[in-house]
Amino acid sequence: MICIGYQALFEKSQEFNSCAAGLGIFGGNVVRFSERNGLKIPQIGWNQIDIAQPACPLFRGIPSGSYVYFVHSFFPKPADESIVASRTDYGETFASAIWRDNVFATQFHPEKSQRVGLLLLRNFVELVK
Repeated sequence: MICIGYQALFEKSQEFNSCAAGLGIFGGNVVRFSERNGLKIPQIGWNQIDIAQPACPLFRGIPSGSYVYFVHSFFPKPADESIVASRTDYGETFASAIWRDNVFATQFHPEKSQRVGLLLLRNFVELVK
């Protein structure tokens, strides 16, 4: 799942001030970036990923510190840190990808992330063959 699909996997979202229910597949809430850090919201553009789970098959051949493309104002805060596959810092550190069993999801947009994104998508295709 990518971006909003990633966010839908969690229990609740603050988006539209609704605290709308998510799918609840994972514990945790989707929250808005804090404006106190002086950064533009939404985050639009390139940022680095810190790979927290090097064994995650999506990241095969992708080094920690690689740049990927983001467009978002909200991000999930997983209740279970063990599902966090990568983290990114944008005024605060957030889970930019998760992985558990056969569920993979990213806050960033692989389809807009050039070489790194193509490799990640190729890794996904290989997994589902």
